[in-house]
Amino acid sequence: MSVINRGSLTARDRVGIQDFVLLDAYTSETAFMDNLRKRFNENLIYTYIGTLLVSVNPYKELGIYTKKQMDIYMGVNFFELPPHIFALADNVYRTMISETNNHFILISGESGAGKTEASKKVLQFYAVCCPSTRLLDNVRDRLLLSNPVLEAFGNAKTLKNDNSSRFGKYMDIQFDHQGAAVGGHILSYLLEKSRVVHQNHGERNFHIFYQLVEGGEDELLRWLGLERNCQKYRYLIQGECAKVSSINDKSDWKTVQKALTIIEFSEKDIEHLFAIIASVLHLGNVHFEASAHGYATLNSSAELLGIPSNILQEGLTHRKIEAKAEEVLSPFTAEHAKYARDALAKAIYGRTFTWLVNKINESLVNKDSTRKTVIGLLDIYGFEVFDVNSFEQFCINFCNEKLQQLFIQLTLKSEQEEYEMEGIEWEPVPYFNNKIICDLVEEKHRGIISILDEECLRPGEATDFTFLEKLEEKMCGHPHFVTHKLADQKTRKTLERGDFRLLHYAGEVTYSVVGFIDKNNDLLYRNIKEVRSFATVCILSWPDITEKIIDINSKIVATQFKSSLAGLTEILMTKDPWYVRCLKPNHCKQPDRFDDVMVRHQVKYLGLMEHLRVRRAGFAYRRRYEIFLKRYKALCPDTWPHWKGTPAEGVQRLIKHLGYKPDEYKMGRTKIFIRHPRTLFATEDAFEICKHELGKAPATSDKRRLPFPEGVVMILIETCWRGLQARRERERRAWAVKVIKKFIKGFMNRNQPVSMDNSDYLAFVRQSYLTRLKDNLPKSVLDKTIWLTPPPIMQEASVLLRKLHTRLLVRKYVRGISAQQKLQIKALTSDIFKGRKENYPQSVCQPFADTRISEQDINIKVLQLICPEGIKYSVPVIKYDRNGFRPRFRQLIFTQAAAYLVEEAKIKQRVNYSSLKGVSVSDLSDNFLILHVTCDDTKQKVGDCLLYLTRMHYTYTELLSFCSVRFDIQPGKEGFVDFKSSSESMVYRAKNGHLMVVSPHNPMHTT
Repeated sequence: MSVINRGSLTARDRVGIQDFVLLDAYTSETAFMDNLRKRFNENLIYTYIGTLLVSVNPYKELGIYTKKQMDIYMGVNFFELPPHIFALADNVYRTMISETNNHFILISGESGAGKTEASKKVLQFYAVCCPSTRLLDNVRDRLLLSNPVLEAFGNAKTLKNDNSSRFGKYMDIQFDHQGAAVGGHILSYLLEKSRVVHQNHGERNFHIFYQLVEGGEDELLRWLGLERNCQKYRYLIQGECAKVSSINDKSDWKTVQKALTIIEFSEKDIEHLFAIIASVLHLGNVHFEASAHGYATLNSSAELLGIPSNILQEGLTHRKIEAKAEEVLSPFTAEHAKYARDALAKAIYGRTFTWLVNKINESLVNKDSTRKTVIGLLDIYGFEVFDVNSFEQFCINFCNEKLQQLFIQLTLKSEQEEYEMEGIEWEPVPYFNNKIICDLVEEKHRGIISILDEECLRPGEATDFTFLEKLEEKMCGHPHFVTHKLADQKTRKTLERGDFRLLHYAGEVTYSVVGFIDKNNDLLYRNIKEVRSFATVCILSWPDITEKIIDINSKIVATQFKSSLAGLTEILMTKDPWYVRCLKPNHCKQPDRFDDVMVRHQVKYLGLMEHLRVRRAGFAYRRRYEIFLKRYKALCPDTWPHWKGTPAEGVQRLIKHLGYKPDEYKMGRTKIFIRHPRTLFATEDAFEICKHELGKAPATSDKRRLPFPEGVVMILIETCWRGLQARRERERRAWAVKVIKKFIKGFMNRNQPVSMDNSDYLAFVRQSYLTRLKDNLPKSVLDKTIWLTPPPIMQEASVLLRKLHTRLLVRKYVRGISAQQKLQIKALTSDIFKGRKENYPQSVCQPFADTRISEQDINIKVLQLICPEGIKYSVPVIKYDRNGFRPRFRQLIFTQAAAYLVEEAKIKQRVNYSSLKGVSVSDLSDNFLILHVTCDDTKQKVGDCLLYLTRMHYTYTELLSFCSVRFDIQPGKEGFVDFKSSSESMVYRAKNGHLMVVSPHNPMHTT
């Protein structure tokens, strides 16, 4: 299909053609560019290629996205009005409703071309055009406000764009059978985590950091330990542009806060979220100094993450190495420590972003299980070519290769299916198949990603340059791959020794291998992961499913991204595609400036000429017979004013009268296909002239034209229209009188037995009462006052409904008393600790949980050994050695029969409840717990267990429920733990050989 240009030839020459398919010289890139430039100069930023929408960023307000514009495009035929993003959104929506199938809109283009704005406009249009209720408005608001939240945490200023998406986003909008938006789901791809710790000159970190520092309330900043000065934080000043004139961080901060509230983030969630953002900033300011032996030392705390400073210090300055059955802590150099710090910051932010997306998805979930239709929005990074291109650009450009492959496949497929369905012979279209480039990157065992994985996983010293050597060995002779070593003399001058060049469908891109190995590994040392597991901030302490070491390849970033793309492709292949291609007119972000060279490059790598060639594979225009005949029937005396035969016969008669030549058109089963645009333009110009003639002299039944005095035609039309309106008004009033009479008669007989006179009225009373009752139901079992007084006819039903609703509330209440709200456990914990332990009041607000470690996070070998006993509770702990008090990360697991201390796949100690002679805690605000173990055999090296754990109160209470203050190092020997209060929390071995536990003093108070 393509657009019908309603203007005259003069207007067409001035503003260009609304659909590129109607270009005569459709194979000419020059003609394509001329048409695009004409329209841009007239502030016409949208043009079609069939159903594909080309959008050029104007870099100024055009006033074309108002509510009035939305109303104009709502429910209108796709090509009836000038091209617009609203026209495409409306056509997708109406097609989805009428055909009850799923669709997706792929929005692509380079950074700064307007992709994010385009996706916002589509969402805004659906928010207005969809049916509205209070519940649906909540869903609509959450869909709209998910955008500013994801932009704050996933967008940043780059050299090309002040609001560049640094992640890929696919959003499904779910609609019910009436077309109402009832839910949604978001998938994110490849967040640029490296931006957290490093930004190029002229670029910024993610927006949320600056929004917090610039816009955060004074009280919040004090609680987070932050200053209102971005220059104080190392992670915010590397690009040397913390403040940007086009970005209002204070205003954006308020928008994000409002959005988080509407998306139903709890106050605790929001506190934890910003505590993590502040912790990342503090982590960036952690500095390391080399000791006398050259090892790293630091002097910083981790209060906001809830990690004890001694544990953080050990995690950032040492690496855990396994040697046979022993664990050895190897100290870092200062440089290694900085790498570990940055790795931890990236991991924390990446985990937080994943949690954020999942939390938004929870608020968008549609609990109704009935079948839904879906419109997907894919806002993905465009093709990127910088002065220096690294691993991120490699992944992004590979993504664009895959989407281009899908784009051509789906376009060719839809065109070929339409031709076959209409019985028109398909003419093969020559096009560049980029499968050779996709295979070069992703082919199993031979592609670049496979070679990169092998190099990352192989034993020995792997570097970026050994990876490049492997590429040269495996890819030698490939027409789309070249390096400094493989290039000819002329090309070699343009390549550094650490570069390789790929010839993409969009053109050549040179990549620097520096950083490929590190970024693909995305290493996080094991003891740093364990440090993160001890964070009391729930976002970080929750198990991270993506980090389970089930398959070693699952941690390789490129392979993970390749799998994500394969999953995305599968999703898109099940939906009908629509496309928006966004173009950037100039590098300077200036309005009214059209850079031919730059735009031509984008036209090439977005595959617009390829798409146009496919759409013009034989015929420029096709339209259903009914629509074609309805528009042009006035051009033929035989078809005007009414054609009584079939639409196909009418079109045949019409084009015969117009003198179409046999090679200019084809008649399909339901559509006419016109080969050349000039044929359509001639028909359209004839119609423009005919409209004026029809206005001057209407046709009589015998087709002869009779002259009428000037103005008579308008009077006749006005008379007919007024008569139609009067008849409609008479029918409406007659219906209203009938309804009112019936209502009055029913009211007068309302207390009589049901009859024809009062049945409709009583039905209305019942419906009205039930509707009002639905909106005013009691919310709590204890609420005995709120129940609407029923009308006489609903007395009995009201009593039954009240009983049923009370039972439902009781059932919900009982079911709601879950493991996180067990009052008995809370009461027992209170009896044990209230008034006896300083930090008990702080534990009251923490919800109880069945376990702190899910079974998926316990090693499979351990599960096989202890599962028969039945796992009752588990929690991460730090166990201090009896000799030397060295801390060890462990899992404490309670079963029906015993307590286990586990380290990954090893059970380090089993304590039968029968041999547990006591449990000790101090009365201070520490979280230490000592298990006193009885052992009759003095030769066994088994003694008391000294444990540190963040959920000590509930763990102690759980232990008491499974089994009916000295501390023994091992049988026959005694050791001591000394407790004292101070302003800072510390654990260390004192000079007297005792373990000294220093905890901050909290004044006792009742809760």
